[in-house]
Amino acid sequence: MTAPTASTTALLMLDYEVALTEQGPHAKMPPLIDQVEQRGVIATAGRVLAAARAAGARVIHVRLAFDDAYGLRTNQHPRFDGYPNNRAMLATSPEAAFTAPLAPTANETVVQKGGVDPFIGTALTEILIGAGIRTVVLGGVATNLVVESAARTACDKGFQVRIVEDMCASFDPELHRLSFEKLMPLFGKVTTADEVIVDEFAG
Repeated sequence: MTAPTASTTALLMLDYEVALTEQGPHAKMPPLIDQVEQRGVIATAGRVLAAARAAGARVIHVRLAFDDAYGLRTNQHPRFDGYPNNRAMLATSPEAAFTAPLAPTANETVVQKGGVDPFIGTALTEILIGAGIRTVVLGGVATNLVVESAARTACDKGFQVRIVEDMCASFDPELHRLSFEKLMPLFGKVTTADEVIVDEFAG
């Protein structure tokens, strides 16, 4: 099998949004934010992002964000009813913005989703295939939601999957542990920031 190169590898930055990563008036999930801070997730993700950019790899930023009518909402579970009911996570709102340290550059792709899985209701699959991507590197929050969903779907779609453990956090540390110990290895290679920088983005 041909070794992956930066030209066939994409870094998927999953849901690093103000509401999910920053304390303050726009915070939506304080337990998740606490774990993001305790684990140093933003700084770690920033190192991987910088390495991917330096290597010329494709970087895709994914966020949960809604149109004004919530017409592009895909997840119909009652848990998601709070978004339209409270006019939350609108695409133009500060809470749905990417956290500044990990914000996309002008030439990086942004994918907006209306549910948990970044492949559902979006053009993510077509973007990856069109760019000739064979390997996806995943990091994001929350571990047991968007990251796990992305790993499952990417694996089934035929991509080689790398999940960067220290780029991720969950609102429940035990769910994070179980996901990485028991579930993620079923869909891809569990790795660390240091390892993935060398393996995928060191040229």
